[in-house]
Amino acid sequence: MKHYQKEINKRRTFGIISHPDAGKTTLTEKLLLFGGAIQEAGAVKSNKIKKGATSDFMEIERQRGISVATSVLAFEYRDIKINILDTPGHKDFAEDTFRTLTAVDSVIVVIDVAKGVEEQTEKLVEVCRMRNIPMIVFINKLDREGKDAFELLDEIEQKLNLTVTPLSFPIGMGYDFKGIYNIWEKNVNLFTGDPRKDIEETVEISDLKSEELDELIGDTAADTLREELELAQGVYPEFDREAYLEGRLQPVFFGSALNNFGVRELLDCFIKIAPPPRPKESDTRLVKPDEKDFTGFVFKIHANMDPKHRDRLAFIKIVSGKFERNKNYLHVRNNKNMKFSSPNAFFAEKKEIVDVSYPGDIVGLHDTGNFKIGDTLTEGENLMYKGIPSFSPEHFRYINNADPMKSKQLEKGIDQLMDEGVAQLFTLDMNGRKIIGTVGALQFEVIQYRLEHEYGAKCTYENLNVHKATWIEPENEKSEEFKEFKRVKSKYLAKDKSGQMVFLADSQFSLQMTQQKYPSIKFHYTSEF
Repeated sequence: MKHYQKEINKRRTFGIISHPDAGKTTLTEKLLLFGGAIQEAGAVKSNKIKKGATSDFMEIERQRGISVATSVLAFEYRDIKINILDTPGHKDFAEDTFRTLTAVDSVIVVIDVAKGVEEQTEKLVEVCRMRNIPMIVFINKLDREGKDAFELLDEIEQKLNLTVTPLSFPIGMGYDFKGIYNIWEKNVNLFTGDPRKDIEETVEISDLKSEELDELIGDTAADTLREELELAQGVYPEFDREAYLEGRLQPVFFGSALNNFGVRELLDCFIKIAPPPRPKESDTRLVKPDEKDFTGFVFKIHANMDPKHRDRLAFIKIVSGKFERNKNYLHVRNNKNMKFSSPNAFFAEKKEIVDVSYPGDIVGLHDTGNFKIGDTLTEGENLMYKGIPSFSPEHFRYINNADPMKSKQLEKGIDQLMDEGVAQLFTLDMNGRKIIGTVGALQFEVIQYRLEHEYGAKCTYENLNVHKATWIEPENEKSEEFKEFKRVKSKYLAKDKSGQMVFLADSQFSLQMTQQKYPSIKFHYTSEF
């Protein structure tokens, strides 16, 4: 038992979230560099550096320089096993990110020093706040001109509704950026601007009044730093780990991920304060990580990770107990036992087979179509984990087969991509036509691209005037009102993938009118009711 408890305590599973282009993927790469997992970090922008980022492995990600799928990376640092989930920042892939947040124990929020808090960051932080996930803020790109440190901290407090406390502080910014004073460890880290120096030297300065500081950074910068730190200590609360773990206080770090600056401070502090695996609510009870029976849930499905084999992987977050290879586990929704001979642990697209995994770990299981997002695996107990909803899509198109000889491939492709949660499929009751609904418009391109390149099927889209899809829940299925609703609205009714009834409203106005006309029917914006 002692060994098992020790394994749980050394796990840290976190997600990195931000607006596109704030530097999430670059930060992920640099963290891996410290973990010794890669020798040379790649930047996402293809023109700067020959090597692409390790965590972006889909062809479409390399072409566009953005991340479209969440990738899972694991490495060890100072005896702590760290699992990172790098999420897409682009708003068209928000749904993948929301689902990933159900599988993390804490989060690092990346903010661009010049742009400050952007809208996508606001949405994601809101999801974290709903679930009280502990957050650390990393303000990135300090080697460029940007907003003043205090202005940024104010903006984070106001726009994101957080209570912050800086644990490091910048000395200057942009072209006169001198370095960082680390409040957490009381030392100064000087910025050389030479990215070849993998890990920088730090100078310990416990007394800010000492002349050593003036010698290091010059009199003016030293005086400014002293004033700013005094002000910061007066304005912001002291760091309190309890408050951080409960999601009431957010520590802030400054740095430049591209130049590998300030990243080590972030990582050193993170492994000390971030929470080990946390308990999770199921439909019957709260499950704690140190229970001896295994439970876990699928939060993501990814098809064709390896273009040579066209395989499909279900990503499982282990909540309690240990997961062992070749042992029988109960798939709760299908009520059947399954065993897995080659569970995978990840390093971007490189995978290793693992024999035993512990709470907090993410395991990939080869799947032939048994899993859906949100499925639970247990050692026999009948429980389901909650909290992985489908969101109401905002863009809709008819999908048509462009090559009649390939209709089987198209069906298989659409089926698998929908299981993956890339988009949602609705089938019209009236004529059986298929409609694809997505949270963002970019997903249509991704679907078309992947259908052609991974399944050999071509599709075309046709515009469709739908404002919102809502899930229907009647008070009484036999009531006259519900029968009338089905008759009058028959051409707007469809079924989703699991056979639930969906109403496709063509405008906000018609949705409101319908809700008023049929008061006994509930209209839901997520599929979890």
